[in-house]
Order: sequence, then structure tokens, then C-alpha cells
Amino acid sequence: MREALTDLATWWTGGDSVGVATVVRTYHSAPRPAGAVMLVGPDGSAVGSVSGGCVEGAVYDVATAVRDGAGPTRERYGISDSLAESVGVSCGGIIEVFVDRVDRTTFPEFGELVAAVEAGEPVALATVISGDRAGGHLLVYGETPGEPRRRHGTLGTARLDDAVTDDALGLLSQGQSVVLEYGRDGERRGEGLEVFVDSFAPPPRMIVFGAIDFAAAVAGVGSFLGYRVTVCDARPVFATDRRFPDVDELVVDWPHRYLAGQVAIGALDERTVLCVLTHDPKFDIPLLAVALRLPVGYVGAMGSRRTHTDRLAKLRELGLTEAQLSRLSAPIGLDLGARTPAETAISIAAEIIARQWRGRGRPLSELTGPIHHARLTDESESATPESATLRP
Repeated sequence: MREALTDLATWWTGGDSVGVATVVRTYHSAPRPAGAVMLVGPDGSAVGSVSGGCVEGAVYDVATAVRDGAGPTRERYGISDSLAESVGVSCGGIIEVFVDRVDRTTFPEFGELVAAVEAGEPVALATVISGDRAGGHLLVYGETPGEPRRRHGTLGTARLDDAVTDDALGLLSQGQSVVLEYGRDGERRGEGLEVFVDSFAPPPRMIVFGAIDFAAAVAGVGSFLGYRVTVCDARPVFATDRRFPDVDELVVDWPHRYLAGQVAIGALDERTVLCVLTHDPKFDIPLLAVALRLPVGYVGAMGSRRTHTDRLAKLRELGLTEAQLSRLSAPIGLDLGARTPAETAISIAAEIIARQWRGRGRPLSELTGPIHHARLTDESESATPESATLRP
């Protein structure tokens, strides 16, 4: 919902009713993930997407009816449906969409959700999507050590709220959005009550070290991908607002000292991406000695193959293990034939995406199967769709 939150907040604040269609489950090669939404506003305008275009018309009609007074409903679209030719998901996947009306009456807690997201506070939205309680909402805020848990709203009973709160906090820590099933009073092994938990974790971080022209391009692509981007360089003459006007944070400090400080305050997690573009051993070596010991999502470093060989030798002398060194992507990026800073930034972003989703960086035309679980045509390199998604 994050991408449509501003439009929804404008209508909600104005007292209007909005039809909100949310993807709650996906199967096979679904085009949009759980949590993707499409809004139908009071003026009939459509915001967002649940399928990339395949079933938008059908979902628009349902959301319009719900906005105008029909009850909440859950719809399923896919190639197995009898209406596949008219409203099927063209890529071959299946999606389940929950459609509800959002306004000040049906969702009075929405303002609290918006405030938390705008403040960068972790918050999960739990919504009942089945049975007579469909449309009930509960906000669960991220935990703060030493403080009591916070939540707002209710799904019907205290026991159910407690059970959902426990599970939502776990999902929120991982940034996951899924459907959970309970008994009507929160029984863990119960059935019949389904709750969709939509996690609004703060954006993941991208830290770019080295205030060079390549860094500006990488920072721009990182922002486009939804990262909160920091650029860090020890040289104030290069780390200037004029050179990096659009980054979230510009830091003048020795890279290894800044990174160690971020570790100390708990500002990094497994989604964090570190791009080392300093291209200078006096910066690279102490920085990588810190970075490769961290449980972050990606560490990449710029440099030639000779530079990389020398770098590995120095890092071994500092005590890094082979397992730690194997986490370093260097030379950074995929082989796209990039030459310019912008093209290089695309190659780096492509490698980050491939690492995140276990992709192989191969042309889809060379693969078989659903595009999100594709496998190589060459039998010697083939894998089942399930195992292919787990391979580096």
C-alpha cells in the first residue's frame, strides 16, 4: 500500500470513501507481490496496480462497487479461472485480491498508520479478510526495548489481537506481508479466520562510499529502487550538496569509522546494501574489514581484477576468513558492457537485485518456465523451478 498511501490519505482526510483492492496471495509467476494495491477514488480515478494491467478492469469494477456500498470481498484471478480469457493473469500466475472500502468510518485508525509511515516508524497493518469480521483492522507498531507494546484498533477479541500482535511483530522485523490463519478467538491451530498482515518496515538502506561520478549515478538508481541512500566520503571537497543534491544523507567522515558507528547504533540490517566505490586502498581496506563481518545483504567494491587480488591479500592479513571474503562482489556489477557512470550504476543495481532474489542474470529468452522461477534451457545447467530460486 505504501506507493498509494499519499492519495489514499488525501481522500480519507477529506471524508471520501475509496475502494481499495489489495493483493493478499500470489501463486506461480504473479506480476505483483502481496501488498500491492489499486485504489478507486471518489471521482472514479484509479491509482496503483494489482497485476501490471492483466486484470485491472475487472478489479476496478469490483472496487467501484465496494466503494459504493457493497461489502468487502475477496477475488481470485488466474489462468485456471473460467474467465481467464477475459480477466485472466496473462503471465500465467494467480493472485488473490481483497477489496474493501476505506473511509473515516470503516478505518478510523488509518490516520495513525499514515503518521507512523511518514515518521519512518515500523508498523504492520493486520486486516481480517474472511468471514463476518472482514474489514476489521489492527495496527501493530514496532517494538522499542524497555517500552510496552503498542497497537491501535481491534480484530474482535483480545486473544485474537494478542496472537496477531505476536505474529505481526515477527513479520515486521523481516518486512514480510502474508496471510495468517486463526480460530475465531486467536487459536493458533484454529481455522476459519484469515488475517492479512501488511508490513510497513522503513525503507532499506544503501550506503555508497566514495563521492565520485559513479557514486552519484549509483545513488540515483538506489533512490529509484526505494532505498534510503547515504553517500559517505572523507573528502569534503567532493562530498558536497551540489554534487549530491538528492541523496537522503551526505556524510563527511572516514568510511570505516562511519560504518562502525552505524553498527554501534543498530542502524544496519540484513537488507542493507554497501557499495564501495572509493577505489583507494587507504579507504577500501579498513572499510571492507568492517563491512565483510556484518550480516548485511550486499557488499560490492569497485576496482580492476588486479586491484581485487591485492585487496583480498591485504584483507586476509587482517584476519578475514574465506567465507567472509566470498561475500564480496568485486569487481562490482554484472557484465552488461557498461561504460558510462549511468550504465555502470545499472549493472550494479542489476547485481543487487539478482543477489536479493537469487537470480542468475541470464536473458529470460534463454530460460524456460514461469519468468519468476525460470530455468536454463540447457539441461546440464537446468534445475527445477523451486531449486532454481535458491541457487546463488
